[in-house]
Amino acid sequence: MNPLESYLHKPRIAYFSMEIALQSDIPTYSGGLGVLAGDTLRTCADLEVPLVGITLVSRMGYFRQEITRDGRQVEFPDTWQPEEFLQPLEAKIAVPLEDRKVWVQAWLYEITSGMHYKIPVILLDTDVMENAPEDRDITHYLYGKDDRYRLKQEIVLGIGGARMLQALGFRVQTYHLNEGHSALLGLELLRRYERDPGELGPGDSKYDVSQVKELCLFTTHTPVEAGHDQFTFPLVKELLDDFIDLQELQLLVGQDRLNMTRLALNLSGYVNGVAESHARTSNTMFPGYHVHAITNGIHPWTWCCASFHRLYERYIPNWCMHSEKLIYADQIPDEEIWAAHQEAKAKLVEMIRETTDISFQQDAMTIGFARRMTEYKRPLLLFSDLERLKEINHNYPIQIVISGKAHPQDVQGKNLIAQIHAYMKTLGEEIRIAYLPNYNMDIAKYLVSGTDLWLNTPLRPLEASGTSGMKAALNGIPNFSVQDGWWEEGCIEGVTGWSVGSNNKPDANGGDPASLYKKLEETILPLYYRNRPGWINVMKGAITKNASYFNSHRMMRRYATEAYIR
Repeated sequence: MNPLESYLHKPRIAYFSMEIALQSDIPTYSGGLGVLAGDTLRTCADLEVPLVGITLVSRMGYFRQEITRDGRQVEFPDTWQPEEFLQPLEAKIAVPLEDRKVWVQAWLYEITSGMHYKIPVILLDTDVMENAPEDRDITHYLYGKDDRYRLKQEIVLGIGGARMLQALGFRVQTYHLNEGHSALLGLELLRRYERDPGELGPGDSKYDVSQVKELCLFTTHTPVEAGHDQFTFPLVKELLDDFIDLQELQLLVGQDRLNMTRLALNLSGYVNGVAESHARTSNTMFPGYHVHAITNGIHPWTWCCASFHRLYERYIPNWCMHSEKLIYADQIPDEEIWAAHQEAKAKLVEMIRETTDISFQQDAMTIGFARRMTEYKRPLLLFSDLERLKEINHNYPIQIVISGKAHPQDVQGKNLIAQIHAYMKTLGEEIRIAYLPNYNMDIAKYLVSGTDLWLNTPLRPLEASGTSGMKAALNGIPNFSVQDGWWEEGCIEGVTGWSVGSNNKPDANGGDPASLYKKLEETILPLYYRNRPGWINVMKGAITKNASYFNSHRMMRRYATEAYIR
């Protein structure tokens, strides 16, 4: 029996993403983009939205992180065996590469909702006997190696993904590009819509771009030009040869380089950013395009810890499918909210002890910071003044748990991890600090449910959205964050959490360290230690006003009504 048979009877939305977090122990994700993609597909299974996911198999994963004694990140392959989790599919397709064909096979993973509706995910794999050794590893390393390797991967994802769906028998009504990595699928579609040469005037494209734009929508996640994938035209010409005329391509992306975001923008009929602030930034970056705003959300079932899950089930039936009902969480007794949090915190304390041999205190304020370790995230902001931090800790004990990976080629990011470990040694026994290596979905769930306060300190306006704070809010944890990305929409000062710094322009980041220490010492810690009812009231505010809105069911209902149905 064809394992895809039940998926082929109706047209589907094809969701292309370089990374998708299917489950914690399948390392086909590196961070927020992949976790969002996984939450998106899980939500579509809940809502019975007919999607099919397309990604790479990434046999060697992103990387497994180890930290040396001097705080240096060391990377190892995070190898996994697809046959242990996936079903092989019979179809094989070929993509053009230099002067040869590269063959691509496919695997199937099925995401099942609580109502038993399934979403298929197709994972593309070039590790087949027909390919030369240098081609077999194209789909091995997520975001690995150099520009040449990355462009090969994006050829497989975009062109190969579109061809694989066709070979497998899927009828695609819409192509959803989650970030620009898959933008080459637009070139594959253009080749299917060549215009009659007799209809062409001077300077006209030989392709019907309008037909492709009707089929494609694009979600951009990167609010800085340098963060978008770009390739030189000589490299494009070398790898894709005559797949598409270079002059035709330059009509779409300009004369300088192949910018994958600009290609996606010009071949998509609907474009959105992932928060209101990010859409504003993107409209400034890309004048002439209309970038809508659909703020990200998180999948409630996946990110709610066991103790809060039981609590919500008891007081708010069917909350998981209708997360807007969490507005009623203020009716849950305070003592039960606190008990649910203490249960989650105890599990985090135990996990930290087992992982690092550091003993955290159950009754001490625990601050969590976990995300990709890169300069704009400013993980050192909390440590800007160690003497001030010690003074605060003397008056109100704090403990800090941190986790996150730096990209293997991000030297500055690796140095940040080393500097954090140097601060850990300097602060010694005065302030307990734990760094959890090899950040993944499992570790994230401990952190976003077991800490007391969730810290985020990006440099404005470089945080596109951010979703870890949404996960914390779902588990009753207030945010203490810079007003960027989603927190610009979610922050109600003293009600859902607190802002770091000022959001006033032009000097938006100038006072952040002073604001962080002042608010922590004078507002947040006194509330936590001296006014438990007041603190629980903020916990309830995080649930009722943040978790009830910043969830993936609201997000996908907006995609369905505003982007998929056009």
